Amino acid sequence: MLERIDQQLFLFINSLNSPFFDHVMHAISGRLIWVPLYLAILIFLGIKYKRKFLIILIFIILAATLADQTSVIVKNLVHRLRPCYEPSLEGLVHVVNGECGGKFGFVSSHAVNTFDVALLSLLFIKRRWYTISIILWATIISYSRIYLGVHYPGDAMCGSLLGAFIGWSIYRFYVLTDNKILKYKSFFNMPKTTHQKGAGLESKKTGSWRYKNRGNSEPFERN
Repeated sequence: MLERIDQQLFLFINSLNSPFFDHVMHAISGRLIWVPLYLAILIFLGIKYKRKFLIILIFIILAATLADQTSVIVKNLVHRLRPCYEPSLEGLVHVVNGECGGKFGFVSSHAVNTFDVALLSLLFIKRRWYTISIILWATIISYSRIYLGVHYPGDAMCGSLLGAFIGWSIYRFYVLTDNKILKYKSFFNMPKTTHQKGAGLESKKTGSWRYKNRGNSEPFERN
């Protein structure tokens, strides 16, 4: 029943195509086109977390490897044919540039990988505009796989949930590591500069002076 609904939904989405969007979706689904985005995310994290970025990078690599390999394992366990290989859908699937990919499609590796990147990075960056943008980015890439005829909506949806779970889990693992280990290591905790210490001391002195003189001020004399 669910599989039948998934097929019908796929045929509807896949039928909404045009030569222009064939080029757009094919480009969006590429991997190299997003390298600048990945580099920008890494640079931002490096600036924000400074020395801790060395450890964060290890967790990012772990998450990326886990997401990619898990999707491959699930494909080989479930053995669900991609729609472009499904005999019952022969002649009904719109495939762009004749590219269909491997034989099995559940779950979508693109969906797993992009939602892993999205969840993990938004938890580190913690900016509302970024959260909305990166989730939209991952959703569009997942949609492109349906448009291109290589995945059912169920493949993309389950892949996105799996990727989000992996990203969230790796982030929680990092937080645990940070709380148990990193915060006790001086190398990962940047000491305050002389300027910062002086500003803090001045702030305390000012606060103390204000406290002592509270209530002692006299009203201005009226002319």
